[in-house]
Amino acid sequence: MADLIRWSPVDDLFDIQDNINKVFGNYLSARGGQAKVIGWMPPVDITESENEFLIKADIPGMKKEDIKISLDDNTLTISGERKEEKEEKGKNFVKKEKAFGSFMRSFSLPHSVDAKGIKASYKEGVLSVNVPKSEESKPREIKIDIN
Repeated sequence: MADLIRWSPVDDLFDIQDNINKVFGNYLSARGGQAKVIGWMPPVDITESENEFLIKADIPGMKKEDIKISLDDNTLTISGERKEEKEEKGKNFVKKEKAFGSFMRSFSLPHSVDAKGIKASYKEGVLSVNVPKSEESKPREIKIDIN
């Protein structure tokens, strides 16, 4: 009698992933191993402290003039465009992975932030946006009155 094999949906997911990898592997091999990057999104870290939210975005190789930060209805948007480097005569690229083009990242902010107090700085390829919390939203201790 044949052994019964328990069905596992996870195994099916791994099979699908293997098939996708084969398709893209064949596609990249046909292109000489080069993948064209279309657009890009800078990675972002967001931290929260008692007084503020801090958004840090890695945006190397850009000038601060090429980065735009806007706030509209509690949505903070960071956008910009990194231009492709001009290819110089006599230089042949073996591999080119640096992403370029326009990007936009939007973040929904809680209503408890002080929109007028938002500040941004840009140093060594890292954009830092400080979003202070309003005084009403900060944790506070409430004293108990004795009757």
